[in-house]
Amino acid sequence: MLAEFREFIAKGNVMDLAVGVIIGGAFATITKSLTEDVIMPIVGAIFGGADFTNQFIRLGPLPEGVAPGDYAALKEAGVAMIGYGAFLTAVINFLILAFIIFLLVRAVNRMTRKQEEAAPAPAGPSEVDLLVEIRDELRRK
Repeated sequence: MLAEFREFIAKGNVMDLAVGVIIGGAFATITKSLTEDVIMPIVGAIFGGADFTNQFIRLGPLPEGVAPGDYAALKEAGVAMIGYGAFLTAVINFLILAFIIFLLVRAVNRMTRKQEEAAPAPAGPSEVDLLVEIRDELRRK
């Protein structure tokens, strides 16, 4: 069983997948920063200066000593809230990441198609030549 596992790990597909997961994790960090540090401030400025990452609807009572507009403190205090701003940020993160992955897959598909079109046809007899050979061989028997 250990030998089978080593053989499985040594396959190129597993290593490609591992590299993809690591790069994807790093890329997700870049996408998150792009969304939180560039896009959401612009969206907030368009909609009256609101920082959407801290937008929420408080459902529970306000604990003592916590400011009513401090999302992080309320969350840490365990107050029931709907954090629609954080959700909106996550959705935008996902859309950006999905679009970039779409562009990458599209580029790879185009390159693959070009390589297939550029590859010369394999040299050898045509179907007609093979059928003629088969016919001749059958006549000899």
